[in-house]
Amino acid sequence: MCGIVGVIARSPVNQLIYDALLLLQHRGQDAAGIVTMQGTRCFMHKARGMVRDVFRTRNMRALPGLVGLGQVRYPTAGNAYSEEEAQPFYVNAPFGIVLVHNGNLTNAPALKAELFDIDRRHINTESDTEVLINVLAHELEMAARDLPLTPDEIFKAVAAVHRRLKGSYAVVALIAGYGLLGFRDPHGIRPLALGEGGSDGLGDVMLASESVAIEGTGHRFVRDVAPGEAVFIDLQGRVHARQCAPDAQLHPCMFEYVYLARPDSVIDGISVYQARLNMGETLAQRLISTMPPQEIDVVIPIPESSRPSAMQLAQKIGKPYREGFVKNRYVGRTFIMPGQAVRKKSVRQKLNAIGVEFRGRNVLLVDDSIVRGTTSKEIVQMAREAGARRVYMASAAPPVRYPNVYGIDMPTQEELIAHGRSVEEIRAYIGADALIYQDVDAMKRVVGALNPRIAGFEASCFDGQYITGDVSAADFAAIEQQRRTQPDEDEEAGRGRLALQGGGDGR
Repeated sequence: MCGIVGVIARSPVNQLIYDALLLLQHRGQDAAGIVTMQGTRCFMHKARGMVRDVFRTRNMRALPGLVGLGQVRYPTAGNAYSEEEAQPFYVNAPFGIVLVHNGNLTNAPALKAELFDIDRRHINTESDTEVLINVLAHELEMAARDLPLTPDEIFKAVAAVHRRLKGSYAVVALIAGYGLLGFRDPHGIRPLALGEGGSDGLGDVMLASESVAIEGTGHRFVRDVAPGEAVFIDLQGRVHARQCAPDAQLHPCMFEYVYLARPDSVIDGISVYQARLNMGETLAQRLISTMPPQEIDVVIPIPESSRPSAMQLAQKIGKPYREGFVKNRYVGRTFIMPGQAVRKKSVRQKLNAIGVEFRGRNVLLVDDSIVRGTTSKEIVQMAREAGARRVYMASAAPPVRYPNVYGIDMPTQEELIAHGRSVEEIRAYIGADALIYQDVDAMKRVVGALNPRIAGFEASCFDGQYITGDVSAADFAAIEQQRRTQPDEDEEAGRGRLALQGGGDGR
């Protein structure tokens, strides 16, 4: 999962892109990159790290131009620790193309072979983004051969890209000397929004992963890019749009609403905050059918994205909502000196319990989801050590039983606590006195009710149904193999899988 942004403006865009990436920082903290264009020359800076650390004054001064794009990366394919695989990616022919991508191509290995054997293009990394940019470059070359590059040829190329790619992809690309191109996969799995009008009213145009990046930089949210649609913004700021995929249907990723997106974003017509409130309401109904609410003294969220669900649940069962954990936002890198053993980072470095909220009480802890279960186990123990008499756990999401292949860096099946285990077995593992999970169908119903135009949701990690229809056991084996060959730098870098907004690494 990543955050992407592209801008065309009438004033320099480097600061604007930087500000947008800060607003999208929750979508990825491994690497950041910005590219700008002046005339037909591109200027790029990218590196591993947070936005505030990657870009210094000298770097910003070296990014001139009125057009540009940027990305914050949370890697889901390729080498998570390679500087080379930080985005944006660049190819110099045809025209010169720079591209950022959020998502995951499920047929990347086959495409890589096609590119080498048929298209005569060489891929030098394991990143599916490099595959994607080369497919786009090839199709642009085919569409515009001996012709001027017009929006018609660009849309023709995107239609050909849709025919070749499988998986999830929201893309923003800069075509040197022509403009900015954005498009979304035919299922609309990963989000992409369009905004216009800078704070000075000069007619800027922005594409971004979430509406919060548009509104937070003084732009006006216009609409979401439709599934299968391509949007091209020329250098004069004119917006051209066309549907480029037949039979496109909107199936956004449910995990965006559960966990990934900021609560102040609106994605595909659905307020993320309202979606989480609705999930809290159905979770309350599930709880009431499972155990007597009078056994609960207080409802406590595990920071941060579970708060709306926890507040709504508390209101529905008539129990007080309290903040029982304080999150340390400034836990940084752990430095390993020669001779020291690698020390596993504990959730206790990131969360601290407020004893007065636990002492002598029966507490209901609410989390957005439970993935590995290791952090949930430690948080339950923290609550007991803080003096809780009984500790119940509720998850605003259903059991995560299956891997995600569409751009969420989620553990393999063997690492998922819910895979092959009953709710009672999970409860025993995490040490809670009771465990209540969200219902899959109820979750889809109450979130989908916020926008009746949505055909359905990509919820494969909950229900095992992969919307693209091309996912096999071999894909899961490849994911597991990639995990085994990755350098184990998670602890040293302070990075855990699926550890963006929530209580702790790996959950």
